[in-house]
Amino acid sequence: MPPMTLALDSAAQDLLFREARTANTFSDEPVTDEQIQAVYDLVKYAPTAFNGSPLRVVLVRSEEARERLVAHMAEGNQPKTRTAPLVAILAADNEFHEELPTLFPHFPQAKDVFFSERSAREGAASVNGALQAAYFILGIRAAGLAAGPMTGFDFAGVQKEFLDDDHTPLMVVNIGKPGENPWFPRSPRLSYDEVVTTV
Repeated sequence: MPPMTLALDSAAQDLLFREARTANTFSDEPVTDEQIQAVYDLVKYAPTAFNGSPLRVVLVRSEEARERLVAHMAEGNQPKTRTAPLVAILAADNEFHEELPTLFPHFPQAKDVFFSERSAREGAASVNGALQAAYFILGIRAAGLAAGPMTGFDFAGVQKEFLDDDHTPLMVVNIGKPGENPWFPRSPRLSYDEVVTTV
């Protein structure tokens, strides 16, 4: 094993990566708005092209909204979405470019130069929104919580129920403290040599 060369201490590495898992059951301990605010205030620094920041988050808290969401989840995902303390719908804002004059002030013309076409906005929103979603999951872990990200749901149904035509769902994330038997066995990972090529 090579010598440790990371700036992050071992405990933080475990919390964010090595021991972090996708939770399938959750305790009934609530997740507060303050916790999610703290997560956002950390992960908003994720890199995105032109600082476009297209991720939008819908927090599903009410029982009525929860049942509407559960109806669109794949059957195997319904129980955990029904019982997680908090559920977030992560979506990409396809009109993110409207914020570029504020978010990218040194080149406000980027809004029209690069993103006048809807197809260009959708592509950029999808890629950069997914990048932000990954940071969001790390932020949940940094808060001492477990995340259960899922793409097993009716995307069109969730969009119609909770969003609009300008917002594309990316994933649904169950959030909370792990419950009883929360983990599936750890699946294998590819080795460094299988992934990394030097040219």
